[in-house]
Amino acid sequence: MTATLELSQKIGVQRSCNVLDMPRSTFYRRRFPRVVKAVVRPSPPRALSEEEKKSVLSLLHKQRFVDQAPAQVYGTLLDEGKYLCSLRTMYRILDEANEVKERRNQLRHPLYPVPRLVATKPNQVWTWDITKLLGPQKWTYYHLYVMLDIFSRYAVGWLLAGRESAALAERFIDECCEKQKIKRNALTIHADRGTSMRSKTVSQLLADLGILQSHSRPRVSNDNPFSESQFKTLKYRSDFPKRLGSLEHGKDHCTGFFDWYNNEHRHSGIGLMTPFMVHYGLAEVVQKQRQEVLNEAYRLHPERFVRRHPEVPRLPSEVWINPPEGNRLVTTDAL
Repeated sequence: MTATLELSQKIGVQRSCNVLDMPRSTFYRRRFPRVVKAVVRPSPPRALSEEEKKSVLSLLHKQRFVDQAPAQVYGTLLDEGKYLCSLRTMYRILDEANEVKERRNQLRHPLYPVPRLVATKPNQVWTWDITKLLGPQKWTYYHLYVMLDIFSRYAVGWLLAGRESAALAERFIDECCEKQKIKRNALTIHADRGTSMRSKTVSQLLADLGILQSHSRPRVSNDNPFSESQFKTLKYRSDFPKRLGSLEHGKDHCTGFFDWYNNEHRHSGIGLMTPFMVHYGLAEVVQKQRQEVLNEAYRLHPERFVRRHPEVPRLPSEVWINPPEGNRLVTTDAL
């Protein structure tokens, strides 16, 4: 600013501002800064005095009114033939004392931690859930239990039953672990907070097997995205029946679906591989074969690949449930 002032005295304000690429308004604002004085609003004559405010606040602090809203206090005082101030003034006095809040004793929901799980290979993290399938008549349902490996998207087990129970869940998990030959302290199973998922029998089974438990936060479906997406794949297929005629009908349909899902379905979240390929270590061989096909196509017609050499879709190196912010090596694509 000093250099601008010296230059303006020699060649003028307009020319010096043009040379220094500075608006004239900025020059004058910095040369003659405004002094803003705080304006104190006078208290209106009809306002309550400080003693009257203290009296109202003291009344609101009494035992009979301490857990009541100002509207309740105001109405009670009127019934007793008393008037101290308006309802709005009561709120104003409480606000000045930083006491405007919920005065009743209400239920406070605890803060549940965000589940953060990562899998870098199969059989590290499983997720499971139960969905209802319509039965032959109104208000009849069948319950489908599905266990899913989040890294390979492989459905390691499923069970269709006429009811939901902790005993069935215990048997279902035990059979899945036995089929995959799960070792102790090697697996984490994630689920929501359903009654079967949080049952004592299931918790004891997982503790006996050396399996860690993880649960979603209440009313947060995004904490279990893989199971939710897999159920959507099941129910949005063209051959999915509106109603199951019987339990046997449901088992036949699920047998065909999970055979297709595990062995034929090319999944976008795992490089267009089938879950079986990834779960049982065949993905790298298939990737090499696919890359050879693309290399041959590029050799025959390079002009058709304008931007770069064609490459097969990559497999994820890690799969997260609720990844940390900034983590880009993540896939939670729809099934």
